[in-house]
Amino acid sequence: MSKTKLPRKSKEQLQRARNLLDDLYTHYPDPHCELEHNNPFELLIATILSAQCTDVRVNKVTPALFDAYPTPEAMAGAPLEDLEELVRTTGFYRNKAKSLKEASQTIVEEFDGEVPQTMNELLTLRGAARKTANVVLGNAFNKNIGVVVDTHVKRLANRFGLTREKKNTNKIEKHLMALFPQESWTDLSHLMIHHGRNACKARISDPPDHPICIRYGKKCECWKMRGQKS
Repeated sequence: MSKTKLPRKSKEQLQRARNLLDDLYTHYPDPHCELEHNNPFELLIATILSAQCTDVRVNKVTPALFDAYPTPEAMAGAPLEDLEELVRTTGFYRNKAKSLKEASQTIVEEFDGEVPQTMNELLTLRGAARKTANVVLGNAFNKNIGVVVDTHVKRLANRFGLTREKKNTNKIEKHLMALFPQESWTDLSHLMIHHGRNACKARISDPPDHPICIRYGKKCECWKMRGQKS
């Protein structure tokens, strides 16, 4: 997607995005991945497990999982029943266990036991869609290929008027890539996720009180949904 033609943005839109990025850095000076990991393989596995599951829950599960099966070779040879039991509390555990085992097998058989470092190669692994690949590339290999669009990023991208797309995460990602400098793409997702978890949450009940919401939310649904004038 990094080579795909991105939407054109005006100078005003680009400057507003730059200001938002600066303000996010001010309020969240240490953007980072909250999935605990020690290497690219652990991050890949943790990200696969994080689908429809909280990072907190994944971080409770992975220590025992990696203690039992610390490498792609070990996990590729793991009994499926053992993997299912170890990841049961992350939800959809049968499918996730199959993904862990088959992704590990592919890494061993196709990539000499090393997690691949390109988008196309990562997408060949079971359980790894574009979001997972972006997480691994950005946080394990420092490669800003795209922007991770999770539920928080999708919500804030709309509330801050960064996109009009409500559902299609690929289109939302393209709009964000067009607005923000490439070197910030990995941090951007962390910054928006931190803000979404800590301040601009899904449920809306009171007028915005966070400086970022007040400054950038007036052009978006966030204020309209609270009965404010946009």
